[in-house]
Amino acid sequence: MTRLLLSLATALALLAGCATLDEKQRVWIFQPSDRAWSGGAYAAESMEDVWIDFHSAQDKEDVRLHGLWAPHENFAANPRAPVLLYLHGARWNVTGSAFRMRRMEELGFSVLGIDYRGFGQSTNRLPSERSAYEDARAAWDWLARRYPERPRYIFGHSLGGAIAIQLATQVNDEKGTLVEGTFTSIPDVVSTFKWGWLPLSPLITQRFDSLQRVPDIGSPLLVVHGSADQLIKPELGQRLFEAAKGPKRFVLVEGGSHHNTNSVGQAQYRAALAELFGLDDSIRLVAR
Repeated sequence: MTRLLLSLATALALLAGCATLDEKQRVWIFQPSDRAWSGGAYAAESMEDVWIDFHSAQDKEDVRLHGLWAPHENFAANPRAPVLLYLHGARWNVTGSAFRMRRMEELGFSVLGIDYRGFGQSTNRLPSERSAYEDARAAWDWLARRYPERPRYIFGHSLGGAIAIQLATQVNDEKGTLVEGTFTSIPDVVSTFKWGWLPLSPLITQRFDSLQRVPDIGSPLLVVHGSADQLIKPELGQRLFEAAKGPKRFVLVEGGSHHNTNSVGQAQYRAALAELFGLDDSIRLVAR
């Protein structure tokens, strides 16, 4: 009975502040900032600044996104070399993801990473699920206009994985989708916390329901998760993989955490790129 009363009290308190509930969730989920991991600035050295300008039809405003472009050393020599849109997770800006972008570059991709609104040098607005989807689509369209003949891939880490999955359901010119350390939905993530028994799901406005969207992806899907990920449980990545309908592969990286999986598991990434996407070294690195 005590637990039930606490649940009801919590729900009533949240409903009392419903005017700001959505805004509070957006702050909590995105944690937008211009912060970067230590070493991120070093990894970002020599990356090119990119600016993507577009008009938001949803918010009726002009938007400027900042991005970093890391062309692979063989990009100019190999017209078949792939490009990848990198969508980062919460809390850190794109510079904070530069070291992960470098690892994808080492795998043969030329990488564009972007900041959503509210992050880094992009338009200073509190992001939302809707605006992040719109920002990702603007970045994808920019990449498609810039490199229309290149095979293009979508990558998302953590929260960026949910954004990547939504983008992949909206476009039909991606060659593949890769997500790492991501989840089925925000309510499912909340349910894994120690207070996850509270009946909060109906109050969550920023749902990022990838489980419902992932069956609609039309390209091969690679789902990667670290076995030691304490923030997003590997079981959520497994469930996401099981819901996908097209060509797919699940890679569990033993010992990988939420932050180092694409470093610990780079050899597994390389094998999966070849097996699922047909991206062997001859295509990624050597012009023929």
